[in-house]
Amino acid sequence: MTSSSHLAVEASGLVKTFGATRAVDGIDLSIPAGSVYGFLGPNGAGKTTTIRMLATLLRPDAGTASVFGHDVVRDAVAVRDRIGLTGQYASLDEGLTARENLVLLGRLHGHRPGDAASRAEELLAAFALAGAADRLVRTYSGGMRRWLDIAAGLVVTPDLLFLDEPTTGLDPRSRSDVWGVVRALVAEGTTVLLTTQYLDEADQLADRIAVIDHGAVVAEGASSELKASVGGGTLHVRLADPDDRVTADRLLTEALGGPVTPAPDLAALTVQVPTDTGAALRALTELARARITVTEFGLGQPSLDEVFLALTGHPSTVDAAARGKTG
Repeated sequence: MTSSSHLAVEASGLVKTFGATRAVDGIDLSIPAGSVYGFLGPNGAGKTTTIRMLATLLRPDAGTASVFGHDVVRDAVAVRDRIGLTGQYASLDEGLTARENLVLLGRLHGHRPGDAASRAEELLAAFALAGAADRLVRTYSGGMRRWLDIAAGLVVTPDLLFLDEPTTGLDPRSRSDVWGVVRALVAEGTTVLLTTQYLDEADQLADRIAVIDHGAVVAEGASSELKASVGGGTLHVRLADPDDRVTADRLLTEALGGPVTPAPDLAALTVQVPTDTGAALRALTELARARITVTEFGLGQPSLDEVFLALTGHPSTVDAAARGKTG
């Protein structure tokens, strides 16, 4: 157990409601300083609402939270001195250029004019925006706006950076570049609280992950721990004839005691395997007895996507509107 003196964030029983909707339902957190902590869940799970409470933008309806020992309600000013926040959407002045936005933010943070200008140039170069520095932000593409928004959150390097779905809408190469920025920040001592609905992102970056669903933490731990918690592994099978899928689905479910994960490829089947890995061999034997030809099979550790499905009973990309959730 990490002592309170080494925690960047400590929360107990956090609750936030909006009308009849309980967006955050009693969340507990202990986030060590100097780490990347992932909030993993679909849209509407409560991730953003939790971030807004920790960043002093929303007042909790119940529970307590502190950032580096400062209570988010009683010591809000002290908390704000230690944090940076990059939201899901660019919070920039579209009538200014990128350079003007960054210099303005530097001045608002108390930098002298020369220091604000120097920091702006550093960030423009670091995020490959120097060539577009004098263009109005309204002319930027979605990806460029995301880069600039992250840069804006780093005008003053925070002790704790909240990154709320930073790679939403970015192409794979830009996502990888953002991951590199996150790793560099942590190497320099910044703690990062990352919210994401991308399972591979949490797997790549987070030291520990909280799986959030319906406003509550349903599981917490390192990626490897979460994967181990749902069983002995995952059996992946490819059928020679997709028409055998229904029968294969039934046989695998009976042999392994769990549902087969649906996939767009009708010839591909994936099912969780119990800790008794001999069960996988017995399942394959049942397929052979039924004269179902298997062209490929493999036994591996479950993915985070499969972990999420096992923990919550639904995929990670749930339609938030259908559930009436916030953040």
